[in-house]
Amino acid sequence: MNPALLLTRVLRDPGAIGGLAAADWNALWAVARAEQLAGTLAHRIAGLPMPQAAARLVEDAIASAEQGRTAALWEAEMARRALAGIEAPVVLLKGTAYAAAGLSPSTGRVIGDLDILVPREAIEAVEAALLAAGWEWVKPDPYDDAYYHRWMHELPPLIHRDRDKMIDVHHTILPLTARIRPDAAALLAGSVALENGLRILGSQDMLCHAAAHLFADGDLAGGMRNLWDIHCLLGEFGFEGLAERAAHHGLGAAMRRAVRQAVRLYGTEAPPAWQGWDALDPLFHRRLTARDGWGRSTRKAVQLGFYLRSHALRMPPAMLARHLWTKWRKGHRPG
Repeated sequence: MNPALLLTRVLRDPGAIGGLAAADWNALWAVARAEQLAGTLAHRIAGLPMPQAAARLVEDAIASAEQGRTAALWEAEMARRALAGIEAPVVLLKGTAYAAAGLSPSTGRVIGDLDILVPREAIEAVEAALLAAGWEWVKPDPYDDAYYHRWMHELPPLIHRDRDKMIDVHHTILPLTARIRPDAAALLAGSVALENGLRILGSQDMLCHAAAHLFADGDLAGGMRNLWDIHCLLGEFGFEGLAERAAHHGLGAAMRRAVRQAVRLYGTEAPPAWQGWDALDPLFHRRLTARDGWGRSTRKAVQLGFYLRSHALRMPPAMLARHLWTKWRKGHRPG
């Protein structure tokens, strides 16, 4: 069995670990780590009969995920304090949002950078406040700085000089040069306040953002974790009003593809209108499941195609060619 599909099988049915051979266990953990799903896997199979070595990995993965959750929520609090003087909503995104709201995708989830959404008109004030509070540019580069400030949906990444934690400050959820232009004002208006004054996206917008991040922006690297987020959120929020909200943001196709892939990989329960399979879905499936038994990325031609696709979605052809040539000259190569 494809090692990535072994992981999806166990996530869907934890009892499937019964009878796994040693090689299967190795492949299962290797892919889970590579896809940042080790903590999720650990929570799913915790307490079931398994080899002692696997049980130790489960214990360690759960402890690591809990430590990461605590650190992520503390980083959100540090950002809240730094931005307390700015009269603008601060919306948590992605993993930190799930953890802060206690949503099901946060169980065992690895949380990386802190992602926030603020109004575009507040972006300069937010940038200044974060710099004053100890965040610094990760890679000061004149080209990258100009590119982010003029064309992107976020500031260049910032890292705190003491805590070594990164923050990504968004003013919308897709690049300004992308063909799809989600309604940032509607995202902010529909956001929901938490007890500490920070906010999270509304349920439908949270799903739309997850689908946009996976299928309308990136190259699907780490896609199995992001698709698990969507699977969990659909189970938590359901489908009511989702098609209309996704269409409003121009994300109808991305949301439908996300649902179809979630149904295929994780057995997500979805109404018939959301199911089916289109001509390109098998290619997306191949990209999502491109791992070998050591967790290494495979299908390099498919990976390169999706890398180029991700840039083509972000900008017009002439800008894309100029951008890729500039990055190539600076030594950047696709993963």
